[in-house]
Amino acid sequence: MGCPDGELSLLILDNPQITELNQKYLNRKGPANVIAFPMREGGYSEIAPQLLGDVVISVEKAADEGKSFGISMEERFLQLMVHGILHLFGYDHEKSDKEELIMEKKSEDLMQIIGKKEEINGRTGCKC
Repeated sequence: MGCPDGELSLLILDNPQITELNQKYLNRKGPANVIAFPMREGGYSEIAPQLLGDVVISVEKAADEGKSFGISMEERFLQLMVHGILHLFGYDHEKSDKEELIMEKKSEDLMQIIGKKEEINGRTGCKC
C-alpha cells in the first residue's frame, strides 16, 4: 500500500455501539459492518502523515455475515478490516461501479497476500 510506517486504530464494537457511530457520523440508520475514519484527508492531514485513521468493526455483524456467507467469523472480520483499511487509503466503492471493481480487486489481492479467500459470490458483501 506504499505506507510501511503507517498507524491505524482498530475498534471492535457490538451492533448498538456501531449503530450509534453510523448515525452520528454518517447519518445512516442501523448497524454498519465496518466504518472507516480516514486521517489522511482534510486540512490537518499533514500533521501526522503516518496516521492512517480508525477502522471500526461490528463483531456481531462479522459473526452474522460469516454464517450467512458460509465462512468463519474470523475470515469475515479480516475481510472487513481489509475493506476498512482500503477506505483509509482513499478507495471508495460508493463513488462508481468502476471504483467498486477497483476496490474489490485490491481487497482480493490483499486477502491473498495474507492467505485468505476474499470473494463471496463475486462480491465482498460490504455494508459500510
